[in-house]
Amino acid sequence: MAVSRVLVIAGSDSSGGAGLEADQRVLAVHGCYALTATTGLTAQNTQGVQDIFVVPAQFVKKQINAGLEDVGADVVKLGMLSSAETIDVVAEALTTHQVPSVVLDPVMISTSGSQLLPEAAVQGLRTKLLHLTTILTPNIPEALLLLKDSGLDVQEPEDLDGLIELTKQVRALGPKAVLLKGGHLPLTKDHKTARCPEDASAVIDILYDGETVTLFETDFLVSKNTHGTGCSLASAIAANLALGKDMKCAVHNGVRYVEAGIRTSTDLGKGSGPINHFHSAFSLPFAPDRFLEYVLDRPDVSHVWKRFTEHEFVRGLGSGALPVERFKQYLVQDYLYLTHFARSNALAAYKGKSMASIAASAKIVLHIERETALHLNYCASFGLTKEEMESYPETLACTAYSRYILDVGQSDDWLALQMALAPCLIGYGAIAKRLYTEKETLREGNRYWQWIENYVAEDFSEAVRLGSELLESHMRQVSVSRMEELIKIFIRATELEINFWDMGLGERPQMHGIALRTQGSVQ
Repeated sequence: MAVSRVLVIAGSDSSGGAGLEADQRVLAVHGCYALTATTGLTAQNTQGVQDIFVVPAQFVKKQINAGLEDVGADVVKLGMLSSAETIDVVAEALTTHQVPSVVLDPVMISTSGSQLLPEAAVQGLRTKLLHLTTILTPNIPEALLLLKDSGLDVQEPEDLDGLIELTKQVRALGPKAVLLKGGHLPLTKDHKTARCPEDASAVIDILYDGETVTLFETDFLVSKNTHGTGCSLASAIAANLALGKDMKCAVHNGVRYVEAGIRTSTDLGKGSGPINHFHSAFSLPFAPDRFLEYVLDRPDVSHVWKRFTEHEFVRGLGSGALPVERFKQYLVQDYLYLTHFARSNALAAYKGKSMASIAASAKIVLHIERETALHLNYCASFGLTKEEMESYPETLACTAYSRYILDVGQSDDWLALQMALAPCLIGYGAIAKRLYTEKETLREGNRYWQWIENYVAEDFSEAVRLGSELLESHMRQVSVSRMEELIKIFIRATELEINFWDMGLGERPQMHGIALRTQGSVQ
């Protein structure tokens, strides 16, 4: 699968709210790979910039070439370029490497109004970079500075029409498109200039590509957490372009991303804090193909799983001390349950949305069919015939468990059904594997040794592998909240498995007036 690559050429923000640090977070949550070339180092926090170290231009050039000559980039995002010399090497690199798209955030004026680039650098940016730029993202003061540097006498816009005209004037300087950020001119509900903060209702960003004007309106948000909004917006646009979105879609997604970042931000520091870059991102708490490992290690699962897999009934199988009459009772109910287990997997095949899922569930049904045949042969060694077992009614434990799984299958989705089936499939494999390898397990003279061998046999092991792979591949695609719902199903099914073992240790039932018989003299 191809990875979208974005090279960020910008300064570092030691507070983490803007610059390269913010850029990399934005690109990461969009699923893009970030390369960086650092143009300057800052000592700053939420209250302001204390000092700047400008990285020598020739070293910036080496960083750019190192990244582009090896990994390459689908988009280059430009931020703080620090000096005229740096602008020269950036322009040279963009021309040499012919990067498909360039997003330029002209970091020239601070929020407080201070000019961050010397006049020579502003001129270099205008004359050497704008014609290489796919989309330029200035705020209003930066747009005015670029036009002033070009010799034009322009007035600060006072309304929406003025914003649109300013955008068109900047686009005439050479970039393919301009996104003018309207945050410095909040508007009222009817798009008039807000004369006081109480009247401010909307902010409009204007995109102009030489033919079409597109307006992107967001709510005017009162928040001190706006540090890095310009960096984050440009990086979000770069990420969307790298992902193959067209320009309007990339800008629209970027604007919405930053709006949500401001809206969901939390206070950090004493001054202007950062936006929330992770508002729409979630991470699963397990590595690929390690979901089951994660689940079985969870405190809310591990104690239930231990009760199931190390149940007294299981220990009796390993030691051979389990009374035969109790094992026979279990065999009857297990045979009856296998039919429902096969039905549940057949339902999973029906609910599968891909041929791979359908085929995997169908294979498990065939495994169960073969397991049932082995089960019948094994039951015959205890004097239990197929007809006799089918004459017994299900116990409450068997009915509760099988109906729970079928109910999940009918009322929920395919993955929920897989989670309900997992404790039986995976649990029996884990139990048999442990008993098979433990030194304490009795082998010679243990009537239950064949039961253990049946569940470590290649056929059942293959069914466990298939079922596990199905879960692992699909759990990577769910949200964290959905994962928690599914784990609750897993826990409930495991509890019902425990009830099944408890049933096996219960009093010998009288069914249809006929007691389960023990074979020979074994008690």
